[in-house]
Amino acid sequence: MKPQLGRSACAFLFILVCFATLTALLVAQQPPIVVTLQDYAAVPVTGRADGTGQVDGLLARVNGLVEEPGGASRYFVPDLNGPLYVLDKRSKQWTTYLDFNGRDGHAGMFPRFAYAVGYANGLVSVAFDPDYRRNGRFYTIHIEEPLAGAPVTLNRASVPALVGDYSPTTPIATPGEITREAVLIEWTDTNIADVRFEGGARELFRVHLNGRIHPLSAMTFNPAARPGDPDWRVLYLGCGDGGSGESRQAIRSNPQRLDTLVGKVLRLIPDVQDQKPGSVLSDNGRYRIPADNPFIATVGARKEIWAYGFRNPHRLAWITTHTSSGNPLLVANSIGLHTWETVNIVHRGANYGYSLREGNQSLGVDNQTAPLPARDLIPVRISDSVTAGTVVPTYPVIQYPHKPGGGDSIGSGFVYLAAVVPGLQGKYVFTDITTGHIWYADVRDMVAADDGDPTTLAKMSEVHVRWSNAPETSPVVYPTMLPVTEHGYHDRGGKAEHLPGAALVADRGRADVQLATDTKGELFIISKSDGMIRAVIGSR
Repeated sequence: MKPQLGRSACAFLFILVCFATLTALLVAQQPPIVVTLQDYAAVPVTGRADGTGQVDGLLARVNGLVEEPGGASRYFVPDLNGPLYVLDKRSKQWTTYLDFNGRDGHAGMFPRFAYAVGYANGLVSVAFDPDYRRNGRFYTIHIEEPLAGAPVTLNRASVPALVGDYSPTTPIATPGEITREAVLIEWTDTNIADVRFEGGARELFRVHLNGRIHPLSAMTFNPAARPGDPDWRVLYLGCGDGGSGESRQAIRSNPQRLDTLVGKVLRLIPDVQDQKPGSVLSDNGRYRIPADNPFIATVGARKEIWAYGFRNPHRLAWITTHTSSGNPLLVANSIGLHTWETVNIVHRGANYGYSLREGNQSLGVDNQTAPLPARDLIPVRISDSVTAGTVVPTYPVIQYPHKPGGGDSIGSGFVYLAAVVPGLQGKYVFTDITTGHIWYADVRDMVAADDGDPTTLAKMSEVHVRWSNAPETSPVVYPTMLPVTEHGYHDRGGKAEHLPGAALVADRGRADVQLATDTKGELFIISKSDGMIRAVIGSR
């Protein structure tokens, strides 16, 4: 006699079958688009070639590539280890524009600079004011360690051309023990033609973080906003949860709490002289908050919050076409816990569920996922003890699992607008950081999936890469960026057998890849493991 399955076992088996079927459906069954890569620039090595340490084994922790506005001839490139470089497009010459690393004998600006532990610690990001050509303003985020035994200060000797005073702000509190602070600074360059900074620096705020993961990271301005528009020069930021949402302690609710900044997308006006009639001054007096932010009148809530309930919305981008309203849509790529990596369309005041939801599933206090309840409602949590009704969470428009064929942590994404790869035009292209997978989804499918139904998801299709590591060798097509970066790692002197760093789905270390784009919409692939920038120059 064959053994019979009980009801609970049958139910569990049904869930597994549904999960496997859903995973298969997420990837469209069509041939991958093959793009041709060309090495563009090798970032100066700031890591260690011997492969030791959590982050030292990454040769150059390049975390972005941002074109200077106005058709300029250079890129700004932040390395998490401290340097903010200027990269000249023509000569490919690197110049250290600012050095943030003043820790433990380093000659940079900040003595409490945190970079040696934590994949997203260090100089995280840079963004330019839309009016930069006129006002010279740009913004940076870096991470500090408040327990480092060093003063909260800026080493002026490292910036000889710094003018005016630099004064730190009182940190915005986050419930729980604190190990890190994320710092947002406005810089005003008085000579934007120079390759080294000269001008003033103004700290806008710093926020407490419980752990060394998931800091304040992403920054973006609405690309469609013009002078006189309510969104002109309004800054959107993605703030991770600092690791609080996976805790078994009380801080688990921090991403849901409206009295904290962590686990949120924020919206603020950096210029205190701008939009005075339509905004309120921040608590510290360093920036303004738009009056149409959703929680500006909610007692006890942080007025800066635009959307909440995220684990780590570390990359923000915009959809400017195929939107039903004609207005751009903000997109947040958020790194998941154990099950789902997600792409989310961000709406004013929406709750994205974490740490009660992960992707389109329920998340328990044991950090295991389960099906959603039949009536999916979660409390609107103002603080640890105050709630104000309930809300239906907003679900992702793309998700992929922590399984072979998926990945460990979603990277950046952009809508491809250039012409060199016709098959990608109008598609949202994104990466998985560790495995080096590159996928795309149709923007129209993403907009259609933003319908409130947790089962509606845009399909993902694969992008493969064609690359050669030497001019005399024929290009090879690779299914992911991992073998490309492994070649580059060894070519640049990396000593470990495989790529350094930890990953679960990726089986040979971390490819550590992100995307970047220029004002023409051309794509670049940047990788920390080998410290390389590669350009997408065509397709096959």
